[in-house]
Amino acid sequence: MTARRDDVAAMLLDRTGDRRPGLRTRERDWTWDEVVHESAVRASIASTLSDLDPPHIGVLLDNVPDFVFWLGGAALAGATIVGLNPTRGAADLAADIRHADCRLIVTDAAGADRLRGLDHGVPPDHLLRVDSPDHAQLLDAHRVEPVAAPGVGAKSLFLLLFTSGTTGTSKAVRCSQGRLARIAYAATDKFGHHRDDVDYCCMPLFHGNAIMALWAPALANGATVCLTPTFSASRFLPDVRYFGATFFTYVGKALGYLMATPEAPDDADNTLQRGFGTEASPEDQKEFRRRFAAELFEGYGSSEGGAVATPDPAAPPAALGRPAHDDVVVVHPETLCLCPTAVLDASGRVLNPDEAVGEIVDRRGAADFEGYYRNDAADAERVRNGWYWSGDLGYLDGAGFLYFAGRRGDWLRVDGENISTLTIERVLRRHAGVIAAAVYGVPDPRSGDQMMAAVEVADPGSFDVDAFASFLVAQDDLGRKGFPRLLRISAKLPATGSNKVLKRDLQAQRWHTDDAVHRWVGRGHPRYRLMTDADRGALDAEFTVHGREHHVAE
Repeated sequence: MTARRDDVAAMLLDRTGDRRPGLRTRERDWTWDEVVHESAVRASIASTLSDLDPPHIGVLLDNVPDFVFWLGGAALAGATIVGLNPTRGAADLAADIRHADCRLIVTDAAGADRLRGLDHGVPPDHLLRVDSPDHAQLLDAHRVEPVAAPGVGAKSLFLLLFTSGTTGTSKAVRCSQGRLARIAYAATDKFGHHRDDVDYCCMPLFHGNAIMALWAPALANGATVCLTPTFSASRFLPDVRYFGATFFTYVGKALGYLMATPEAPDDADNTLQRGFGTEASPEDQKEFRRRFAAELFEGYGSSEGGAVATPDPAAPPAALGRPAHDDVVVVHPETLCLCPTAVLDASGRVLNPDEAVGEIVDRRGAADFEGYYRNDAADAERVRNGWYWSGDLGYLDGAGFLYFAGRRGDWLRVDGENISTLTIERVLRRHAGVIAAAVYGVPDPRSGDQMMAAVEVADPGSFDVDAFASFLVAQDDLGRKGFPRLLRISAKLPATGSNKVLKRDLQAQRWHTDDAVHRWVGRGHPRYRLMTDADRGALDAEFTVHGREHHVAE
């Protein structure tokens, strides 16, 4: 690895003259030197637009080479890349573009069709299509030698990364060139990135997972980045073998899709050495290691802040590792007091969640948080008392290991007891027929909330709900209050572009969906009965009987 740099532009310019493969697709390869020169072309295009103020460039593309070239171009030009999520609805996409003050949008024919008619505020002559007939001519007109624009440095705003918005409205996280450089070197030290790595990029480049955990470390080390347009479970292993990939990143739902593919005797015949991701179940992690003979580093982090845990080989399967330093603590959000150690039963279930589970806080992490774009209220919520509040819940066991317990919105109060939906989701995903799962609260006709679960399966029509209920009973770590009262069986759960289940959509739909919904009946051993249209109407009517009809109208 070359000398460590303070900004992404300098990291990129260090690759000038480097003949090692820097970018690969199924169709073509580019050396790092070619990547740098293609980036310089994009920087030149951006510099000719005098009205690019602020210099915010929206990119509405799949994982294609132009996305990578515009990342490099923005770094050299001192511009800001705004990753636009193609799975967003029309109104949300337009709102993202306006909120981030995009002045130029780089897209393709499919993206241009999405943008047509939307009130996004970008003039037609500032929509640049990478697949237009005259695009090659435009690039040739801007062939220049690579150089960073005056004033580009560590403080230059490089990325606006929209949070996934699984439980609420998305926010645009600010990330400077200096912060991304620090992340790249920290990932190198922690996960052993090196120049001979071949990094398979199957997570979307508009999200922090791919940029922070894969592209930036590859740039820092001069490793090879291999692109696939979108994640595909069926293409994963063929792509790994084609590229000779040694590293990849993932999220839990994507790994679940991968583990749902039919196993072959030669799955372990591949070049993978390791992967990094978040929110995969311990069972999926274990099965991946066995089946593909590669290590997984299950991490914790967010686009907003740095890592709070460091890996430890001695950590239990469900743990994140150990706190990164002494000022990573678990705090009660109201009293600001440190939470006591969690008491775990033999299966790892927390027996004192009301006392032990709190918000994960980094008491020295506020300096690393660069804020949200045009959202002072969200900034104030994230940084309080001089501390960085992660917005995530966790707990510490007696050995000092840190555990992730879900987002703040992932805890339900059921019959006076706090229940972690994340813990229950992990149990549901343990069933062989479940690809993905989400657990969330929906109103109860009498009072409070009741627990509803949605599971994604390959064939809802043949899914044995009775056998699934028996499976739940056999799980020692579920707990008697952990059985979902409503169970939705789906062939495809709504998800973000980064493959995270959209719980807010599921909560809004409740039991009013075309998917089959089953309701717990009787007492004791759970037994689920398929709800008819009449059953759904009768459930709605119960809210009126108990004076809670406003919950149905919400």
